[in-house]
Parts: sequence; structure tokens; C-alpha cells
Amino acid sequence: MIGPRALRRSLIALAATCLSGAAMAQDRPVEAQIDALRECRELTDEARRLACYDAATAPLLAAIEDGSAQVVSREEVEETRRGLFGFTMPKLGLFSSDDDEIDLLESTITNVRSGRRSYEFTIEEGSVWQINSVPMRLRPPEVGDPVVLKKASLGSYFVRIDGQTGVKGKRVR
Repeated sequence: MIGPRALRRSLIALAATCLSGAAMAQDRPVEAQIDALRECRELTDEARRLACYDAATAPLLAAIEDGSAQVVSREEVEETRRGLFGFTMPKLGLFSSDDDEIDLLESTITNVRSGRRSYEFTIEEGSVWQINSVPMRLRPPEVGDPVVLKKASLGSYFVRIDGQTGVKGKRVR
């Protein structure tokens, strides 16, 4: 059986990690649902506290069960952010603050296609990148090469393959 302290922590963690879909489903802002959980935490009578938690978590659990909200781990959020690196995304507040925005991604090349003075390569996160007007000094990328992608100006990126000099590139898929 779960103790009151563990139950309380689990419920607070559940509420804190739910996306805004739970609030939309119940026409209550997320902050109000979190505040309701905080109020429950302040109750000293165990029966009243449990009843309070039951009432406060019901909308969150219902939203999760009907699919309008989803609980995600920090690792899943980070993996999603890495997979979206290179795309311009609207500011929805789904990935916490802008302070955590990724400006640099280190990965490994998993596939390479070469064209006339251009390369298209896939990295382990699944995104496809392209570099055009490749300088002659750049050694062709190979599967397994480490790659560093860094945000540059005007939506472009610096691509550094296997420690070589960086070249301008862009995400294509």
C-alpha cells in the first residue's frame, strides 16, 4: 500500500507534468488544478486530505484517460526537443522556458547522400540536413561521423562534421 507521503508526491508530480490539455478538458486553468492540490496538502485530517486529493486529481486523471492530456518525462521532452532541432516552432510553452532552448546539437550521422557540391545527411534523431556549396577543403561526411549543429543567424545553422571547419547548412526534413 502506498503511504500518504508517497501518494501526495505522486499526485503532485502527476499534476505538475500534465500538459494544458487537462485544463482545457475541464475548463479550468492548470494553475487552479495545481492550487487545489496544494490546498489538499495543507489539510491535517487524513480523511479530509484524501477526499481533497481524490476530488483534485479526478479532472487530471480523466483528461489522461480520455487522451486530452499526457504525462511525459523530462527525458521524453528532451528527446522531442532534440528531434525538433532545426525547425522553427511556435512559442506554446510546452517545453518550459526559453532559457532551456537548444542552440547546439551534438549527434552522429546515420546516412549520407552526396550531390554536385552538396551533401544531405541524416542524424540519429532522424532529421535530415543539407549543406550546399561545399568548400573543397571539407572531407565528405561518412556514416558514423560525429556532427555538431549550431544555430546561426537568419534561420541558418553551422554544421561541423568530425571536427572540421563549420559550414553553413539547413534542416530539410
